[in-house]
Amino acid sequence: MTKLLTIDNLHVAFPTDDGLVRAVDGVSLTLNEGETVAIVGESGSGKTVTGLSVMGLHKKASAQLSGSVLLKDGDRTVDIVTASEEEIRRLRGRAVAMIFQDPMSSLHPYYRIGNQLTESYLLHNPGKKKEALKRAIEMLDLVGIAEPAERADEYPHQFSGGMRQRVMIAMALMNSPRVLIADEPTTALDVTVQAQILILLAKLQKEFNMGILLITHDLGVVAQVADKVSVMYAGRIVEEGSADDVFYKPRAPYTLALLKSVPRISTHGSDRLKAIPGQPPSLINLPIGCAFAPRCEFTSHAAGDICASDRPELLGTKSTHLSRCHVAESKRDSLFIKEIREMR
Repeated sequence: MTKLLTIDNLHVAFPTDDGLVRAVDGVSLTLNEGETVAIVGESGSGKTVTGLSVMGLHKKASAQLSGSVLLKDGDRTVDIVTASEEEIRRLRGRAVAMIFQDPMSSLHPYYRIGNQLTESYLLHNPGKKKEALKRAIEMLDLVGIAEPAERADEYPHQFSGGMRQRVMIAMALMNSPRVLIADEPTTALDVTVQAQILILLAKLQKEFNMGILLITHDLGVVAQVADKVSVMYAGRIVEEGSADDVFYKPRAPYTLALLKSVPRISTHGSDRLKAIPGQPPSLINLPIGCAFAPRCEFTSHAAGDICASDRPELLGTKSTHLSRCHVAESKRDSLFIKEIREMR
């Protein structure tokens, strides 16, 4: 299995008048061809900033980046963090592409759909206008847009939300990238359209043999499509493992809290939604110890005040399932088992 993307110890910070915002703090993950890796977490956890780093979309004048983002491009590997702007532009859209959160704001309202699709193709294939239009119509047909030749001549406002999202997927795939970053691809869509989009992405992944980096806060979406999951909190990965491990054997208190907060059909009609107490910490002034400690119900099971004084490392008895927590893993298993049973 070919490794398409390797993020190693990525740090992204933004200087502001109030201090340094540490948006991503030491993130590492890998993505293989044909694989879907989901990054999950609350708003502000660093998910989208990580995705934008892979695309090379952070301005070096306003962002501080360190670590490496190694992207496979044919027979060579390019580090996006140190690559020049010119080289990143050559890769963007061809080796790696991104589906952005809001298709209405991502599509230009004044330009026809066909023109916007062909632009991304012509950027890497200059002068081939007829070929670009043919490719645009093919891609619209591939993502399920009826009468693609006619619809290519229309404007974004003439498309529904689900159709605009399909257009964004078509645009991302115009140059057959190996890595696709999907940032909240089903946000603001009704559940029926969500299912259609997820089925479409799975179909296209097989057809293009892509690796997909899925950024979302929707655990239902993750359970349906992800092979591996990285759970982020306050800029750090707090748990990573296979989808089955993370959903059925969570090891990080934050992951457990996320799963408990998901609405579910229950035989107990009076059960209230279990929200996570408190608020995420400021990324300008992160706690010295565990960032989740002020909201965690298991700190009393750790030794002394270690949760407040020491940052937990990403560890685990299984190399494929790691988590950050000062409570012993065996102790967490016994504490979590009752909670997990109640969620079933």
